[in-house]
Amino acid sequence: MEPGEGSPQQIRQALLFFVFLGGSLVCSETWRYSVAEETEIGSFIGNVVKDIGLGVEDLAARGARVISDDYKPYLQLDRQTGNLILNEKLDREALCDLTEPCILNFQILFENPLQFFRAELRVKDINDHTPTFLDKHILLKISESTTRGTSFQMDSAQDLDVGKNAVQNYTLSPNPHFHLKLQDSEEGGKYAELLLDQALDREKEPELRLTLTALDGGYPPRSATALVRVLVSDINDNAPEFERSVYEVLVPENSPLDSLVVKVSAIDLDAGLNGELSYSFSHVSRDIRKTFEIHPISGEVRLKALLDFELIKSYTINIQAIDGGSLSGKSAILVSVADVNDNPPEIVITSLTSPIPENSSPEMVVAVFSLRDQDSGDNGRMVCSIQDNLPFLLKPTFKNFYTLVTESPLDRETRAEYNVTITVTDLGTPRLKTEHNITVLVSDVNDNAPAFTQTSYTLSVRENNSPALHIGSVRATDRDAGANAQVTYSLLPPLDPHVPLASLVSINPDNGHLFALRSLDYEALRAFEFRVGAADRGSPALSSQALVRVLVADDNDNAPFVLYPLQNASAPCTELVPRAAEAGYLVTKVVAVDGDSGQNAWLSYQLLKATEPGLFGVWAHNGEVRTARLLSERDAAKHRLLVLVKDNGEPPLSASVTLHVLLVDGFSQPYLPAPEAEAADAAPAAPLTVYLVVALASVSSLFVFSVLVFVAVRLCRRGGAASVGRCSVPEGPFPGHLVDFSSTGTLSQSYQYEVCLKGGSGTSEFNFLKSVASNHQESVNDVEENSNFINGFGFN
Repeated sequence: MEPGEGSPQQIRQALLFFVFLGGSLVCSETWRYSVAEETEIGSFIGNVVKDIGLGVEDLAARGARVISDDYKPYLQLDRQTGNLILNEKLDREALCDLTEPCILNFQILFENPLQFFRAELRVKDINDHTPTFLDKHILLKISESTTRGTSFQMDSAQDLDVGKNAVQNYTLSPNPHFHLKLQDSEEGGKYAELLLDQALDREKEPELRLTLTALDGGYPPRSATALVRVLVSDINDNAPEFERSVYEVLVPENSPLDSLVVKVSAIDLDAGLNGELSYSFSHVSRDIRKTFEIHPISGEVRLKALLDFELIKSYTINIQAIDGGSLSGKSAILVSVADVNDNPPEIVITSLTSPIPENSSPEMVVAVFSLRDQDSGDNGRMVCSIQDNLPFLLKPTFKNFYTLVTESPLDRETRAEYNVTITVTDLGTPRLKTEHNITVLVSDVNDNAPAFTQTSYTLSVRENNSPALHIGSVRATDRDAGANAQVTYSLLPPLDPHVPLASLVSINPDNGHLFALRSLDYEALRAFEFRVGAADRGSPALSSQALVRVLVADDNDNAPFVLYPLQNASAPCTELVPRAAEAGYLVTKVVAVDGDSGQNAWLSYQLLKATEPGLFGVWAHNGEVRTARLLSERDAAKHRLLVLVKDNGEPPLSASVTLHVLLVDGFSQPYLPAPEAEAADAAPAAPLTVYLVVALASVSSLFVFSVLVFVAVRLCRRGGAASVGRCSVPEGPFPGHLVDFSSTGTLSQSYQYEVCLKGGSGTSEFNFLKSVASNHQESVNDVEENSNFINGFGFN
């Protein structure tokens, strides 16, 4: 920092002042640095930390960087030390030409939070260029009548350096006729005039040769020489005069080459050679000579190179008219370059943040960029915008810097990518437009739980399945992405703690496929429910659940079971039929059940074999055995019938039962009840009563019916003329009447019912009388309401 620009303490006070006023983005103070041109790369320029008054740690933490106005990396900021380092050799003449001082403006940008510090770098000139004369030979024609003290302008030497390093002095080789007088030019340089000290005498000395030397002010000084030839001519007492002292013209910057800028004109009152004029530039810079040319005879000034308003806005051209006697007149052309809207706006992205989290807070800085238009006036004024209906805002900050910020939180599941088009239009005629596209990606946050495709699933699984059978699938999707959308499935604790869910089903955690772990038995477990969970792999993980109901479909895997008459008794039952019975007389009724359900439990009855065909028949739908015709004395007394009981499954299963029938004329001694039943004979006629013990097994919170039947003939009589039958009943349960469905080795409940088989007058039917265990009436009602159970028994 140059002396006198403010101490660090003053800078800190200025910063605190702006913070107190609300945290302005731009510090009003401008820090100034200087460096000599051609200084080596890596040279120290200054220390930002010392000048701004911040800590070194703030540089990296706040993303400090150097941005020059023309976006060229002249300087580099060392974030470890805060030193400004020269990043390239600087050529003052290439940067600023003859402009002095040569100032490079730049900013020190802090991104987080956003803040600008203005600074400038002055490039100091060194004496690295030698003066040169554009014309090495200068010809002067001077009349011998020229009076003493007359001055003659010399062409100036050109020096690309400035200040003291530019041309500071001219010297002339010693001679008796002329000396030099230094003059200050309008551009701030110096030029020499040749002054006549002594009258010339063409007859004595028609030509003089002088050496003109130009010296700059460097150390050591550099110099250039030119030969001055003075031709002494005849008397010419009138100098040319221009019609205007100053020609002012306005030339559009898009004028083509060889365009006429202006035509100058001068007059000379002399005649002949002394009145012939020649036009030329006088004391002009190299830029003017490159850009313009003047016709020596016509005085037309035309463009030799294209104009550029953004580089040079005006030119001052000194011109002269020299007559044949070397007398000259002076004038000037003031050329103003008119701006044309020939530069489209420029967009430079300084920083871009992508992707951004979908739950980012509003006004998060997404991008920082700057605008520039090298035109002027309305041609350089710019309007910046982005598309509508985007969740972003443009905010102007400092010196054509803008920030692109979020307007509201984003939702990746709604939109994961935004193509933002930054459009900059100037206000010139015609308007020029520049567009720059940036892509902003939205990164995922775990804000969506997995969602099942259904809230509940129902599966038809047939019983007797093979273990590890795939019985169905559940599926959940997650609108998030990556690990946040990776779903893992699991079984949740069972709704009924008594259901052994872990031994029934399993789930593939990756795809939700469900498998049966063991063979299912419809008669033990007709349906069960469980819950499945779906969790993503986000942090924290989100989850959801669905209900799965498994219905077990029945297979025809149970053959009909005959309840009556008993087939494994030590003494089979014998049905007594009076010979006086008419056709259709009810002999007995075959009672059978089937552990299956539906049509697998629909039973039909068929008489397969009889001792005397045609005497008895079996009703197919209810198993009633009746006489087919009138009995006679010729019919045998003993008859044996074989009845087939068949279900309606596929394939059908069956059981057979053998009936013994005895035809009697009356109740003779051989066919009376056994002695142990005589006491019952004295009692009034009683209905045939059958006891049914129904075992109810509970598996997986579903009730599955299993039938245990114990049939005892408590009194085997019919009233009036009815015949009397007698049968003995084995002790203990019937084979297969207990089935363990819960895999625990016990049944959960058992119930006992009294069922009456009423006989008499040719009809007989079963009726439920009462529940032996009255405290289980609720389960009794369930049994009585089960149509499949009733039909399995063959009840009317």
